[in-house]
Amino acid sequence: MRSPPLAGLRVLDLTRLLPGPLASMHLADLGADVIKIEDTGAGDYARSAGAVHGDISYFQLVNRNKRSLTLDLKQAAGVAAFLRLAATADVILEGFRPGVVDKLGIGYQAVCAINPRIVYCAITGYGQDGPYRDRAGHDLNYLGYCGLLDQIGVAGGAPAVPNFQIGDLLGGSLSALVGVLAAVHDARGSGRGRYVDVAMTDAVFAHTIFPLLAVLGLGQALPRGEDVLSGGMPSYGVYASSDGRYLAVSAMEPKFWEMLCTAIDRPDLKPFAFATGAEGQRIRHELEAAFAKRSFAAWTALFERVDCCVTPVLRFEESLQNEQLQARGMIVEVAGVKQFAPPFKISELPFAARLPPPGAGEHSEEILRENGFSADEIAGLRAQKVI
Repeated sequence: MRSPPLAGLRVLDLTRLLPGPLASMHLADLGADVIKIEDTGAGDYARSAGAVHGDISYFQLVNRNKRSLTLDLKQAAGVAAFLRLAATADVILEGFRPGVVDKLGIGYQAVCAINPRIVYCAITGYGQDGPYRDRAGHDLNYLGYCGLLDQIGVAGGAPAVPNFQIGDLLGGSLSALVGVLAAVHDARGSGRGRYVDVAMTDAVFAHTIFPLLAVLGLGQALPRGEDVLSGGMPSYGVYASSDGRYLAVSAMEPKFWEMLCTAIDRPDLKPFAFATGAEGQRIRHELEAAFAKRSFAAWTALFERVDCCVTPVLRFEESLQNEQLQARGMIVEVAGVKQFAPPFKISELPFAARLPPPGAGEHSEEILRENGFSADEIAGLRAQKVI
């Protein structure tokens, strides 16, 4: 059995809540030794605040395969202990507001002075510079500033709030991983690390491709619900069945559109695959009327036999039972809690829940011993309530 691709990579994770912990869990799933560093008080707020629908917190969904060390970084002894760990680490992740780690004495310059190979990644809402650097924010704020929120929703309606943190997860988590892994690769060859500044607003903004196309071509973004993918083109959208469920239609290529028109008994619509404007709306209304004639189950069964990019819009609990996601092993159980498997399948790397989400400080002594702290030093840190 081959070693995991990130075996031997040591990560000190100072992040809390969602974006950073999900990023570090992906690293941990790939074999990195992720040390989750929490303060000696509340620790990661997600332990309690993340339980929004019952007893299970999202903390349990984004912190497997990590070890936990509690450390009071407001005490000099805590800072000294952190820097001792950082001297041999490969990656540090932090998600505080700009300047906080520098005030604590554990910022990039302090660590780089003792470990020039360190890759130091900061995940923030707005980045380390610019007029908004010190502002508070959450996912919806980032989507609002980068123009995406204004694009989500139906024509004539208010912006729709997605039940998915686009900025936090695709922006903060995955963009951070790209930057970190690129810098780690470079550090292994050059011996010099890098500082990785990830702003969640930047990360979402950098992927709003179709609104930018509209600005480049028309001088402004199209109103919500009127661009080609948001409602302007009938071959791409959602349509209601007779019983109020929905089908996702993305028959954008002519061959798929023609198959769709045949399947719904409307061959007369075949010439209008790319209709937009008033003509596009007329065709959309024709499709709405056609889909309203049959039930969700009937349409689902029909399009199982017609491969033209029309699929059921599943409720989330249905997706957990979906045969494709089940076959891909996307639902796993860790410490009795169902959660998602890694979204990448790598040869000779079966998923392994080596460790359940850790208790706060569960591995403090173990981690310190591994890093050369004597029993007396550990006892001294405990006496000072540093760990």
